[in-house]
Amino acid sequence: MNATVGDRLLVHGSIVGEPDRRGEIIEVRGAGGGPPYVVRFDDGHTGLVFPGPDAVVVPAQRGP
Repeated sequence: MNATVGDRLLVHGSIVGEPDRRGEIIEVRGAGGGPPYVVRFDDGHTGLVFPGPDAVVVPAQRGP
């Protein structure tokens, strides 16, 4: 898994009925774009994330 600042992280809920968590990657601390990532979640919470198999990086829309 690789990411750049501005990409979005989507973490799928692991329990039935638990909502997905979404946030913006604001810092990449791993080598070559790898984890861990500092993520500002849509609820305002910011945290250091080591994404598991339930997470997906959604690339940010970049200009032409």
